[in-house]
Amino acid sequence: MKILIAGGNGLIGKKLAALLEKSGHQIVSASRSSGVDLVTGEGLEEAIQGIEAVVDVLNSPSFEDQAVLEFFQATSTNLLRVETAAGVKHHVALSVVGSDRVPDSGYLRAKVAQENLIQAAGVPFTIVRATQFFEFAPGIAQFSMVDGRCRLPAATMQPVAADDVADCLARVVSAAPRREIVELGGPEKIRLDKFVGRYLTVAGGGHEIEIDPAATYFGASIDDASLVPQGAAILGSIRYQNWLDNRRF
Repeated sequence: MKILIAGGNGLIGKKLAALLEKSGHQIVSASRSSGVDLVTGEGLEEAIQGIEAVVDVLNSPSFEDQAVLEFFQATSTNLLRVETAAGVKHHVALSVVGSDRVPDSGYLRAKVAQENLIQAAGVPFTIVRATQFFEFAPGIAQFSMVDGRCRLPAATMQPVAADDVADCLARVVSAAPRREIVELGGPEKIRLDKFVGRYLTVAGGGHEIEIDPAATYFGASIDDASLVPQGAAILGSIRYQNWLDNRRF
């Protein structure tokens, strides 16, 4: 199958491309470096020729509320427009678990807007909402650092390895469209402070963790239900501690 990956040069895109090529699929990576501007649509009509399925793993270069909304609206609109014209059989999009449960987050509101566009477009689709990646631990630690301490809310999460995300997407795009949202999480739940604390222990630095009920997650208020899958979910196989043990920071 000939598959276009939007965001093929990113963390998930590279892993996904390698898995799909290993399985015998032909991959087209749509990015500015390949002459495709997904925000403006330039080069997209040429890139979509002969494509049977599209996987959208794009991420916004800006996290400012309006900018991220405009990014996901523009890129999804452009992709879905050319897919409709070309008769693409399956649109797979990577989204975020809890997108519809964290209204304080402009980023997650933008992901909901993206999901709505996909569901209304008419192209057969599957949306995969994933939990936070293990690879996000350094960024969460940095964002939450105040005066040498990580101030974090006492919330539960169910993080997943990027390798498991890529594996799930590869399986989804290789199957028939589900025309629904599915959720993906890691094999175990962990409190946000423990998630960051384990990373800091391995990475060094000696920063203290402070649980603060008033602290936010990238500016958004969260609770134990915000970042974990609800009901049945696909579960990754890689455990966080095993991932940490095999990383160099």
